[in-house]
Amino acid sequence: MADDASFDGGSDVLTATAQGRLRTIIERLERLEEDKQAVMIDMKEVFAEAKGEGYDVKILRKVIRIRKQDKAKRQEEDAILDLYLSALGEI
Repeated sequence: MADDASFDGGSDVLTATAQGRLRTIIERLERLEEDKQAVMIDMKEVFAEAKGEGYDVKILRKVIRIRKQDKAKRQEEDAILDLYLSALGEI
């Protein structure tokens, strides 16, 4: 337990302060979860729009994932991938 001071004498009962803090944390997490759901709905709509315009959604997701990576790390992974594929006679 990170903060034993928030417990009442080691019993299983939280102090009033700890209870209030716990409630605040839970409520914040619930609001963030609601926000996350709203963002997921928005993203689904944008992907549907992109698909409607002829874009490949699977590739769009891959592009987003790649753009998050560090450029040098991505280049290193690509080089290793090319090496492995070349060793297998795939390229």
